[in-house]
Order: sequence, then C-alpha cells, then structure tokens
Amino acid sequence: MTRRLGSGSLVIATHNAGKLKEIGALLEPHGLKCLSAGSLGLPEPAETGKTFVENALIKARAAAEASGIVALADDSGLSVAALDGRPGVYTADWAERQWFEGEPGRDWYMAMGKVEGMLRQLGDDIDRSAAFHCVLAIAWPDGEHAIYEGLAPGSLTWPPRGEMGFGYDPVFVPAGHEQTFAEIAPEEKHAISHRADAFAKLVAEQFGS
Repeated sequence: MTRRLGSGSLVIATHNAGKLKEIGALLEPHGLKCLSAGSLGLPEPAETGKTFVENALIKARAAAEASGIVALADDSGLSVAALDGRPGVYTADWAERQWFEGEPGRDWYMAMGKVEGMLRQLGDDIDRSAAFHCVLAIAWPDGEHAIYEGLAPGSLTWPPRGEMGFGYDPVFVPAGHEQTFAEIAPEEKHAISHRADAFAKLVAEQFGS
C-alpha cells in the first residue's frame, strides 16, 4: 500500500505563483495547505535527470529535505514519436533563445518551428503522433516517495492554431479532437490534459477509499 498524505502542509516544489495556485486549488478540498518552495526561500535544484520521473523526484526530494515537509513536484513535456521522444525533458529548453537569437527568454513559436522543421526533414509522410507527459512526484522527508504519470496522446499540426494555450499547445491536437489545445476552452483542456490524468491517479490513490 502506498503511503498516504495526511492533512496539513505540503510544499509545492515551484517558484511559479501560477502553478502554486493551480495545484493548491486541486488539493485544498483534501485538507492540504500548499506552500511554494519559492515562498520558503528554497533554492531550485539543477534538473539533471534524463527522464520526467527523475527530474520530478529531484525537485520533490530537494524541497522535502530542505523544508522537512512533504513535497510535491511535477515535470512535464512533449514527446514526438518520429523524433525518438524529443524534445522530452528538454521541452522548455528548446524555446530558450540563444545569445544570437535576441533577448534572453523563451520563444515558443521558435520551439514549435524547430519541431516542425525536424519533422519535414524526415519527409511528407512522417508519423506526426505525439504526446504530452506529466509526472507528479511526492517525497517525504524520510526519503519515501510516490510517482504518478499522466499522458495526453495526440498529433502535431502546422501552422499553429489558437490563442488560449501556451507552449506547444497551438500545434498539438489531442486524440479524439479536431482542435488544438490552444483552441479548446481552458476548462475542457484541463479535463483531458496530461496533468489532469496524473492528478486523477494521485487523488484516487492518496485520498480514495
């Protein structure tokens, strides 16, 4: 039986206020008060893992050890079948501008174009299937952990469509749909997303009967 979370405080291993709000809203009904690693002044560990699971665990364990409180971290990204799973754990890195590409920061259109360019180099009939992955890792200060993996399968399209998403959403069409994630209303997207899938598994195991 997997160890269960009790009521009380939970550190969300993020310095992003938006992510804290989103995750906090999902867990508040279960009696958890969510704090961010940023609000506690915890450093951000280097994400040196080769998989989503490894990176999520790195972040969760670092937050749990530094705070002495149970911690939750997520790691997510896009994998493209024809590109051998890339960009994978480097999903965000592909959007980072190099010194010769303008001001520092992320350019998601550039990242989408990079994926599309690599696919076109492989030919017109290339497999365009892809999936968004989300891994949630819970770490206890004594070293125990639990992992929950979510998946949103789909395919890539071009050119980008929609204004409501972020990241690679404008080129990702989820399985069973004709619109991209960036064209789907946020509440509908959240119901079918990789993060929703992972959280459903976490809630079922941690708070189910």
